[in-house]
Amino acid sequence: MHRGALNAFLALVLCTPLVAAAQAWPAKPIRMIVPFPPGGGVDFAARVVGRHLSERLGQPVVIDNRSGANGIIALEALKSAAPDGYTVAAASNGPLVINPAIYLKLPYDPVRDFVAVGRMVDFPLLLVTHPSLAATSVPEFIALAKARPGALTYSSPGIGNGSHLAVELLASMAKVNLMHIPYKGTAPAATALLAGEVAFTMSSIPTVLPHIRAGKLRALAVGNAQRMPALPEFPTLAESGVPGYEAFSWAGLIAPAGTPREPVMRLNREMAQILGQKDIVEQLAKDGALAMPDTPEEFAAYIKSELVKWASIVKLAQIKPE
Repeated sequence: MHRGALNAFLALVLCTPLVAAAQAWPAKPIRMIVPFPPGGGVDFAARVVGRHLSERLGQPVVIDNRSGANGIIALEALKSAAPDGYTVAAASNGPLVINPAIYLKLPYDPVRDFVAVGRMVDFPLLLVTHPSLAATSVPEFIALAKARPGALTYSSPGIGNGSHLAVELLASMAKVNLMHIPYKGTAPAATALLAGEVAFTMSSIPTVLPHIRAGKLRALAVGNAQRMPALPEFPTLAESGVPGYEAFSWAGLIAPAGTPREPVMRLNREMAQILGQKDIVEQLAKDGALAMPDTPEEFAAYIKSELVKWASIVKLAQIKPE
């Protein structure tokens, strides 16, 4: 073989593994942004899924809690990240589909700036009170609220959060006046209730279940249309005096727009397998989260439908866009 041709051939052979290695994904740790502080439902789900993704992908999945501004800080950070498959976010309905209805100007567009990877979990919301509140059932709670209009205070992770709107929907359907006190995250909102700073909250179950079991908080009802099989002791609001009521939160994985199809599909496949494992489904259900794996296309369509749904609830709650 001619020396020049031989050199070219050797160069091609030697470089081919390097090109393949450069294209292999994942070749380094993956950052998963969480829009809330540690201790909340979204953080709980992100850590369960992230831990198993690390094992399956052979690379660490590092949780990056970026709380504040109702999730805006986290999603702005995701939008600014390189679309290379190494930065994703565990986004909930608050930052992703409710914020567009309550903020006139957002630094991100939920459809244009992100690509859907897949839905992770649903979080049935639990109406939970401080033990000092003189109400041990939903009818007693509603009667107390009607007797003391505007006096019953409740915490939420922030203005326009799913928990906030779930209470506003309850207030509208039960025809009561309740006082909202927003906090900066699910865990701080629960801490305020534990301290007796507020009378009640609507919370994702993982955040408050240990305190309910310890007798530090009292659960009245879940916001789901049906009782949860893993927690059948909690009645629904619909069966407890507010017929037709249903409200829950959810979380899913998203990535910056422009992220290649390969990591999106790999993440989706791995996550679907993780959320299909019986032990993980049972672990999530025990703590009040329901595994809800789907495809990127299904999640993208779900996000669009949720944008419409929550815009109507924001209007019902008479929350003026900021």
